[in-house]
Amino acid sequence: MQEVKTALQANRDRHLQELQDLLAIPSVSALPEHKGDIEEAAAWMAESLKKIGMENVSIMPTEGHPVVYGDWLHAEGKPTVLIYGHYDVQPVDPLELWDTPPFEAEIRDGKIYARGATDDKGQVFMHIKAVETLMSTYGELPVNVKFCIEGEEEIGSPHLDTFAEKHQQLLASDVLVISDNPMLEKGQPTVCYGLRGICGLQIDVKGAKGDLHSGLYGGGVPNPLHALADLLASLHDDNGRISVEGFYDDVIPLTTDEKEAYDALGHDDEAVRADLDVPALYGEEGYTFLERTWVRPTLEINGMHGGFQGEGIKTVLPSAASAKISCRLVPDQDPDRILQLLEQHVEKQASDAVTIETTPFDKGKPFVTPFDHPAIQAAGDSLAKAYGKDTAYTRMGGTLPIAETFSDILDIPIVLMGFGLPTENFHAPNEHFHLENFDKGLEAICDYYSTLAEKLQ
Repeated sequence: MQEVKTALQANRDRHLQELQDLLAIPSVSALPEHKGDIEEAAAWMAESLKKIGMENVSIMPTEGHPVVYGDWLHAEGKPTVLIYGHYDVQPVDPLELWDTPPFEAEIRDGKIYARGATDDKGQVFMHIKAVETLMSTYGELPVNVKFCIEGEEEIGSPHLDTFAEKHQQLLASDVLVISDNPMLEKGQPTVCYGLRGICGLQIDVKGAKGDLHSGLYGGGVPNPLHALADLLASLHDDNGRISVEGFYDDVIPLTTDEKEAYDALGHDDEAVRADLDVPALYGEEGYTFLERTWVRPTLEINGMHGGFQGEGIKTVLPSAASAKISCRLVPDQDPDRILQLLEQHVEKQASDAVTIETTPFDKGKPFVTPFDHPAIQAAGDSLAKAYGKDTAYTRMGGTLPIAETFSDILDIPIVLMGFGLPTENFHAPNEHFHLENFDKGLEAICDYYSTLAEKLQ
C-alpha cells in the first residue's frame, strides 16, 4: 500500500481544495430556499463520481431531494460494497456564533471548519477520494463498489425507504459501509457494529373542563399533574429497571466477547460524572455505563407540561398535563410491539378520575452486525494499520434510521466506519473536521477495500 500512501500525500492539497469547493455549497435540506443548492450539490457529487471512473452515474429523483448513484462492477468474483453518505447539511443558525462563515471553509490548527465538514460531506468525500486513488494507482479496484449518496438525511431521510425498496436490485451488495458517525475519542480508531432503535409516545391527561382555583376545588377534584406524576413514576422500579410488562422479553443479551471488548476499553465512568457535573451516574442496576448506553434499552421522559409556568406562584389546579417519552431499543425489540406495551401500561396504571390519551411518534428499528463478522473484523484490521493502535469495537446509543432501512430491505451487514470526533460540533456552530483523521482515514479506507476482498472470499 506504499504506492497508495504516496499518491494520497501527493494529491493532498488538491483533495482539500476540492473538499472546500464542496463545503461552499449551502445544501441545507430543511430550508426550501436552498433547493437550488441541493441540486448543485447533487450535480457536484455526480460529476465527481464520473471523474474517478464510476459508471452508470445518475441523479435519481425521489419525492423530495435526489439520490446520486454510481458504480464500478468489474472485480469479477469479488464482493460488492455499497457506500452510503449524504450531501445535505444542517441549517447554520445561530449564525453569530460562527467564528468564520459556515460555507467558506477555513483550515486552521489542523482542522477544516465549515458546515458539513464532518457531517457528512467530509466523510463521504473521503470514500470518493479513496476510490479515485485506488483506480489511479492500480487501474482497477479490489472490490466492486456502488455509491448511494442522498440529500435528505438531515431531515430524517423521508423518501429513502421507498427509494431502497424500488431499487433493491440496483443497490444489492455484500456489505454496506457508512462513514457518518464519530470515533470513540481522538486517536482511537473505532468500528461501530450496532445502533439502538427508537420509539416515542406522548401522554395527555385531561381533568376538569378548565383550570380551577385550588382553594375552592383542591382536594375535591382530580389534579392531572398528580395523575401524570404517578403514571410516570410507575415506569421504573427503584433499581432503574423499566417496569413495563414484557418490555425486556426480546432483548438479546450481550455476548461474552462483546463484554470483554467493552471492559478492555477502560472507560472512565467517574470522568463522565465529573464532566457532566452530576452527583452520581444512574441507570439499570448490574450494568456498566457503556452497557447502559450502548446495548441496554431505555425509557426516558423527554418533556413534561402542565399548570402555571411563570414566575412566582399561581394557585391553580390545572385542567390538563402532558409528557413526552422515548425509548431507545436494542435487538430484537420491535418499535410497534414496544409502543403497544407502553399503551397497555398507561391504560393499566391510569387513574379512573382523569382521561388519558396516547399518541405515538418517532419509530426506528435497532440493528446489529455480528461482532465477529469478517466485514467488521476487516475494518478493524485496516483502521489499526492506519492509526497504529488496536481498534475499538463498539455499539452506539443513538439511532441512524437509514442503517435500519438498508439492514431491513437489503439484508446485508453494515459497517459504521466513522472518522469524526464527538467534539466536532456537528449540527452546531463552528463544525469542523480534524485533518489527522482525514489523512489516516483515507489510508484506512483504501486498505479496507483490499482487506475486505480477502476476508469475504
